[in-house]
Amino acid sequence: MARHQQSTTHPSAKSPWVISTRELGRRPGNMRTYQRTVHAPAGLGLEVIGIPEGEPIELDLRLESASEGVFVSGTAHADVEGECARCLEPLSDEVTVALGELFAYPDSATEATTDVDEVSRVVDDLIDTEAMVRDAVLLALPLAPLCTEDCRGLCPDCGGRWADLAAEHGHETLDPRWAALQGRPTSAADSGAPTGAEERR
Repeated sequence: MARHQQSTTHPSAKSPWVISTRELGRRPGNMRTYQRTVHAPAGLGLEVIGIPEGEPIELDLRLESASEGVFVSGTAHADVEGECARCLEPLSDEVTVALGELFAYPDSATEATTDVDEVSRVVDDLIDTEAMVRDAVLLALPLAPLCTEDCRGLCPDCGGRWADLAAEHGHETLDPRWAALQGRPTSAADSGAPTGAEERR
């Protein structure tokens, strides 16, 4: 996973995703709460549903100081947009995800005994919450979103949306054994060919 590798780079204190832990201190048990609104980056979602770029995400976070680092918990809430996996109609919804992750201090035993891609880090007293929120949102989004639970999808013959079609909607299915005869005259009279009587005149 690449997200923890990103946490080892120096986070920008100007980013709304980044929170300073200096006020929190390192005494185990210290706690601070933060509420802020950030804007969704590009690509925050799956192929058929996600949070549109620039859409506000409401963060409600609690930071707790521990012996090995800072534990971040809370929720993230945002509106999502996508399309129904059955009928392809646009849909909108909202998602609220629970957050919980330890950001290890640079001089802690956790930092020393884990690989770069295993645990997030506190870098210069700063923590970057973007990767944590991104992972939680991606796990919460449905792989096959539906406009309604009982969506019937599309008619396989004409592609119409079943929800918009009449109750008696259907298509005549011709037995393939008779398909070769479709459009062929069934008798000389039907074809317009002269009958025996006409030939004798």
